[in-house]
Amino acid sequence: MQPQFIGVLVAAVLIALAIGYLIRKYIAEAKIASAEAEARKIREDAERLAEARKREAILEVKEEVLKLRNEAERENRERRSELQRLERRLLQKEETLDRKIEGIEKKEEILSRKEHEIEEIKNRLQELHQRQIAELERISGLTCEEARQLLLSNIEKEIQHEAAMMIREMEAKAREEGERRAREIISLAIQRCAADHSAETTVAVIPLPNDEMKGRIIGREGRNIRAFETLTGIDLIIDDTPEAVILSGFDPIRREMAKIALEKLIVDGRIHPARIEEMVEKAQKEIEVQIREAGEQAMFQTGVHGLHPELVNLLGRLKYRTSYGQNVLKHSIEVAHLAGLMASELGVDVQLAKRAGLLHDIGKAVDHQIEGPHVSIGIELAKKYKEHPEVIHAIASHHGDEDPKTIIAVLVQAADAISAARPGARRETLEAYLKRLQKLEEVANSFEGVEKAYAIQAGREVRIMVKPEKVDDLGAIRLARDIARKIESELEYPGQIKVTILREVRVVDYAK
Repeated sequence: MQPQFIGVLVAAVLIALAIGYLIRKYIAEAKIASAEAEARKIREDAERLAEARKREAILEVKEEVLKLRNEAERENRERRSELQRLERRLLQKEETLDRKIEGIEKKEEILSRKEHEIEEIKNRLQELHQRQIAELERISGLTCEEARQLLLSNIEKEIQHEAAMMIREMEAKAREEGERRAREIISLAIQRCAADHSAETTVAVIPLPNDEMKGRIIGREGRNIRAFETLTGIDLIIDDTPEAVILSGFDPIRREMAKIALEKLIVDGRIHPARIEEMVEKAQKEIEVQIREAGEQAMFQTGVHGLHPELVNLLGRLKYRTSYGQNVLKHSIEVAHLAGLMASELGVDVQLAKRAGLLHDIGKAVDHQIEGPHVSIGIELAKKYKEHPEVIHAIASHHGDEDPKTIIAVLVQAADAISAARPGARRETLEAYLKRLQKLEEVANSFEGVEKAYAIQAGREVRIMVKPEKVDDLGAIRLARDIARKIESELEYPGQIKVTILREVRVVDYAK
C-alpha cells in the first residue's frame, strides 16, 4: 500500500510541477509580450519626440540663418553708405587740393618774378655801391685798404680810451667801496642802538581787557607805573590807544621780562608796588629758564655739545636779539648748518665747523652791556670759556677784521654771508622797497628809445621794452650796458640786478 501511495504522491508532485511550469511560462510570456508592447510604445514616443525636436532645431537654425543674413545685409548697407560718404569726402579734398595747387603755382610764378626783380635790384645796388666806393676813394684820396687801416686805428684809440675809462671806473668803485664800508659801520652802530627800526624792534604792545585797567596800572599818583619802570628799566607808555599799553626799551630781554610781568599782573588783577616787585622777580626767573632752554634747543638742533653753561645761556640770549630784523639765534643756527654742510662736502671737521658757526655771533648777546664791536666781545668770551683756537679764529675773521687762515674760518665767513644775504633774511621797509623799484624803472625810462620798463623779481631784474624802429640789435646791447652802469652809479641795492632788453619786430600779412 505504501509503495502505491508514494508513487501516486510522486506523480502528483510531477503533475503539480508541470502545471506550475506551464503557469510560469504563460505568465512570463504574458509579461514579455507586455514589455515588448511597452518598449514599442516608448520607442514610438521617442521617435515622435525626436522628430518634433528635429523640426524645432531646424526651425531655430533657419531663424538664426535668417537673422545672420539680415545683419549681414544691414552691415553691407552701412558699409556701402560709409564708402559712399568717404568717396564724397575724397572728391571734395581732391577738388580743394586742386584749387590749392593752382594757388601755389600762381604764387610760385609771382615769387619767381619777384626773385628776378630782386636780383636785378641787387645787381643795380652792387653797381651803385661800387660807384660810391670809387667816388669816396676819389673824394677822400684813400683806397679801401687805407680807409680800413685808418678805421682800425681809430677803433684802437677808442678802445684805449675805453680802457682808461674802465680804470677810472674801477678807481671810483674802490672809493665807493670805502664809502660803503663806512656806511656799513655807521649802520651797524645805528642798529645796535635800534634807532633805525625803533618802531619795529624796541616796542611791545600789551592788550588790556578794558580801559579801566590803565588807571590801575598807573596807580595812585603814578606809584604803580613808577615802581614798574624802576624795577624793569622799561618805559611804560599809556596813551589813547584803546585797550592797549606799550612797552618801550632798547634791551630786548628786559622788554620781554617786563611784558611777562605786566601780563601776569593784568591776569592777577592785584596791582601795587609790592605785587609788581613779586611779579618782576617771577618774570625774571621765567625769562632765565627760557634763555637756558633756548640755548639748549640750539645745541640740540645743531648737534653741538660740550659748551660751557655760560655760553649756553649767552646763546639763549641771542633769541631776543635781532640784526636788521633777522633773529640772531636763528641766524646762528642757520650758519652752523650751512658751515657743517660745506665742511662735509670738503672733508673738513663737521662738528668743529658747526661749533664755530653757532658761536660766531656770540658777542651780540652782551654787546649792549660791554663796549666794543661784537667780534671783539665774542673773541674774549670764547677765550674765557676755553673754546678751540679755530673757533676763536673763525669768530675773529667772520666779518673780515682778520684774514681767514683756516678752512673753518672761510666756511663760517661764507655761511654768514649766505644766511644774511638770502632773500627774506633782512627786513626792508615797504616804503624803501617801493622807492627802490620806482627809481629802478625811472633809470631805465630815462634812456632814448625805451618804450616801457618794469622792475620784477623783487627788484632783482628790470625788463625793458624798446622801440624797434629806434633801437637795433647792436643798439640793444649798448643800451643794456649803459643802463646797467647807470644803475650801478645811482642806486644802492643788495646783490645784483639783471637788465633784460626786449626788442620785438612783428610783420603781419593777410592771405586773400
